[in-house]
Amino acid sequence: MARVIFITGGARSGKSRLAEELALGFGTPLAYVATGGAGDAEMAERIARHRARRGEQWTTVEEPLDLAGGLARIDGRFNATLVDCVTLWLTNLLLAWDDPPRIQDAVEKLTKLFPLLTTPLVIVSNEVGLGIVPDNRLARQFRDLAGEANERIAAAADEVYVTFSGLPLKLKG
Repeated sequence: MARVIFITGGARSGKSRLAEELALGFGTPLAYVATGGAGDAEMAERIARHRARRGEQWTTVEEPLDLAGGLARIDGRFNATLVDCVTLWLTNLLLAWDDPPRIQDAVEKLTKLFPLLTTPLVIVSNEVGLGIVPDNRLARQFRDLAGEANERIAAAADEVYVTFSGLPLKLKG
């Protein structure tokens, strides 16, 4: 069974940088599983900055919907795999399916894969539950799904970190 490391925190809190550092600790080659796509110019710029920061030792695998299947397909081919991020994946599922129980099943499928993996896995997710209660159904649904997914993934992970202002705090492991 491979080690699973889960990192959560707010937007721009240093999650991805910490995840990259931890994954690099396993040596190269490395897989970067991207769940988000470049839907507009600003997102394309973000993706370009992240790729430039990571460098050549990373192989990018795009997996917007079937995260568990994508991870199973590449398991054993890299020294570590980094998933960035769970909340973009959940957004994709919510927009594609609009079916919270089906999305919860996808999260359960992901966590059940953890003990079967041979490659260390680092997973990034946003913590979205620290703010006010959203004023519309879709935003509340997303916030609730993200909170439940983070809780399940954290429970199944070997190590859990939260980042604040670029500083990591180890919660588990």
